[in-house]
Amino acid sequence: MKGVSARLTKGLNIGSLVTAADNSGARIVRLVGIRRGKTRRGRQQYVKIGDWVRVSVRAGNPELKGQVFEAVVIRQKKPFKRNTGERVAFTDNAVALMKDDKGNPKGTQIKGPIAREVGDRYPFVAKIAKFVM
Repeated sequence: MKGVSARLTKGLNIGSLVTAADNSGARIVRLVGIRRGKTRRGRQQYVKIGDWVRVSVRAGNPELKGQVFEAVVIRQKKPFKRNTGERVAFTDNAVALMKDDKGNPKGTQIKGPIAREVGDRYPFVAKIAKFVM
């Protein structure tokens, strides 16, 4: 997996409610865990942009409600700094649901922009996004 070329900040906590920005049927999801994340022993993990997370569907399609899926964080409100010196912040926190471990998205389109760092790390997500910022 490609590394992120930015100085990322701690954006979200475990248990945060975020928007599902794809057309998979989920609308609001709760972050329940982080995959492939590292932290010091005994510390709570934080979610940053481009992280692979586990989410539980809270609102949306009744068949999906309560199910746990893998997802990728594509937008965060907290500003982060790119290596060029610019700071990037979005208007909401959003994720895109995944259907397998290879990074294939569950939906067929993503509403709104995604961060360039996410597009570099997960090219299948960038392919269905309308705008990469």
